Amino acid sequence: MSARAAAPGAPLLTIAVRREEDVVLARQRARQVARLVGIASSEQTRLATAVSEIARNAWKYAGGGKVEIALEPDEEEGSALVVRVRDRGGGVTELDAILAGRYRSPTGMGLGISGSRRLVDRFDIQTGPSGTTVTLAKLLPPGSGPATPRELAAVVEELQRERPHDALEELTSQNQELLRTLDALRERERQLVAVNRELEDTNRGVVALYAELDEKADYLRRASELKSRFLSNMSHEFRTPLNTVISFCRMLLDETDGPLNDEQRKQVGFARRAAEGMLDLVSDLLDLAKVEAGKTTVRSSPFEASELFGALRGMLRPLLATTQVTLHFEDPVGLPTLYTDEGKISQILRNFISNALKFTERGEVRVSARRQGDRVVFSVSDTGIGIAREDLDRIFQEYGQLDSPVQRRVRGTGLGLPLSKRLAELLGGRLAVKSEPGVGSTFSLEVPLLYGGPPEIGTVADVCALHDPTRYPVLVVEDNPETIFAYEKYVRGTPFQVLPVGTLPEARHAVQRLRPIAVVLDVMLGAEAAWPLLSELKGSALTRGIPVYVVTMVENRGKAKGLGADDFSEKPLERAWLLSRLETAAALLPREEVVVVDDEEASRYLLRSLLEETRYAVQDASSGEEALALVAERRPAAVFLDWKMPGMDGGEVLARLLADPQTRDVPVIVYTGEELGPEQRARAGGAAAILGKGRPRASALQEIREALARLAGGVTRS
Repeated sequence: MSARAAAPGAPLLTIAVRREEDVVLARQRARQVARLVGIASSEQTRLATAVSEIARNAWKYAGGGKVEIALEPDEEEGSALVVRVRDRGGGVTELDAILAGRYRSPTGMGLGISGSRRLVDRFDIQTGPSGTTVTLAKLLPPGSGPATPRELAAVVEELQRERPHDALEELTSQNQELLRTLDALRERERQLVAVNRELEDTNRGVVALYAELDEKADYLRRASELKSRFLSNMSHEFRTPLNTVISFCRMLLDETDGPLNDEQRKQVGFARRAAEGMLDLVSDLLDLAKVEAGKTTVRSSPFEASELFGALRGMLRPLLATTQVTLHFEDPVGLPTLYTDEGKISQILRNFISNALKFTERGEVRVSARRQGDRVVFSVSDTGIGIAREDLDRIFQEYGQLDSPVQRRVRGTGLGLPLSKRLAELLGGRLAVKSEPGVGSTFSLEVPLLYGGPPEIGTVADVCALHDPTRYPVLVVEDNPETIFAYEKYVRGTPFQVLPVGTLPEARHAVQRLRPIAVVLDVMLGAEAAWPLLSELKGSALTRGIPVYVVTMVENRGKAKGLGADDFSEKPLERAWLLSRLETAAALLPREEVVVVDDEEASRYLLRSLLEETRYAVQDASSGEEALALVAERRPAAVFLDWKMPGMDGGEVLARLLADPQTRDVPVIVYTGEELGPEQRARAGGAAAILGKGRPRASALQEIREALARLAGGVTRS
């Protein structure tokens, strides 16, 4: 018998079958490997019995053979434990009859094959004059995933430590398995009685909770309806006097009742522009209120993109305030007739174009349309001031405006892009933006060629997609939203991130994808108990090392500990208890470092306090020379570099880091309170990001997280 570390798919263990004792050994080893990879106890026995029967056939009828045990990927279910029994006998005659259950042999041959076939998930037999190979496979628990070389090595090491039993011990072990099965059945019956009693006791509380939740949901619906109704009513009330003011201003500027002098004309012009700006704000508020209240109607009709462009051209050319900017509409070649709401498409494009004209001081604004499958993509590109990557999400927030000299000069409502986003979603489409500061922006609207009704509500986002790579993932298996909210508040300001799931399939998927540093498990999830998940996690060599903390309303410490839980607590959970367990789990993991370079101790302290809310350890340096030595020695995940320092400034430090083969791959984030001019930005061109000091703590932390997340995701230097 030999056990060795293997690549995925290669045998973990090979047993030569020469004597009857080897048949017993094959049975033992098959059961041991099944236990190590997390297969349930009853399924371990079924697999071991099938292996024993086929190995006995090889010894008895073919004079011997060998048994190979491996972990292999399964195309349909994920991974499987596969046992192959090979011999060099003369083959199996009457195989079809044996598999069909029609063959009867006085020696018993055939019974082992047909019986073993029913005990496993996959069965295959290949036989001929030169020998027979029987393949038996048991599927691993859902969510196990392909085993890594390290995990395979752990299984082999465990096998080498466990001594095989002799025949008497094996018989004793089989008797103990039978007794354990009977005890498990009795325990399950007792648990069912207890759970039914608990359900009866708590049924009234659950009913009351649902009634309270329904009341809260109804309150939120009424509040949202009142807000939308208020905005709609007030917008209408504001529109009437504003239109009156604008009309009187026009009458005065037209000099209907007599001429104005230059100063009077200027004053009336200011009043008119202020009233028109206010009317734009009111109109946007009214449109947003209608969309949120679900009162916006999509009026689909056939129209041509070329006719839409013609109307927009005539409408928006008067907005060109300078000859240094041109507005160009490309001919929409190859587009069929569109069938959607032309008015809403026009409203979105008007917003794009007016924004582009406002923020482009010289160059051009270009409007185009192209077909993409069964959808049409409208694009508005400009050569304006551009938008920084970290600000792209903010521009779609209500009242979100960026701080720049041009922005201060052409203040808007801050509602145009959020409204456009809502309208695009109403039409079954979406908005996108690409931008580079100093180069320009491209805003795109993608909608179906044929409007097909309201968009369907999508499924809840995969919790794995919510993981912030700068924090430690903590999987919380919990279906109570109030409890999840409490856990999220507990970990605020720490390097841990709560990722909640509410069902066992979601939990298995998340464990496979995320490999969390810990699992917080409520064993009562709605109508299902989560004890099987605890057994799977602690029964598999692939997930046994993940700490599992059972937190529930029912005192069941003994059972939790018996199934392998690392700790147990009754609800309500205390914050200190949770954080101490998570910190212990995180201490077992290697921690990446970042280096903070700043000559001011206070600045280093502030940045270090922000980074304490990430999974990174902080090393700091007070000068460029110290930073170069520290980065070469520590090889950190990133460097935060102040730009203005005495002696060697940030630009020289960055250049020397990039020039050194030992440090050129270390990402550098320029973190400075200076406003970098064109020459300084050119020197900082090798940096992964440029962040400004002096922002409020929440926004500064968000910018740092986003920059580190982009680096963790493999984003290269700009």
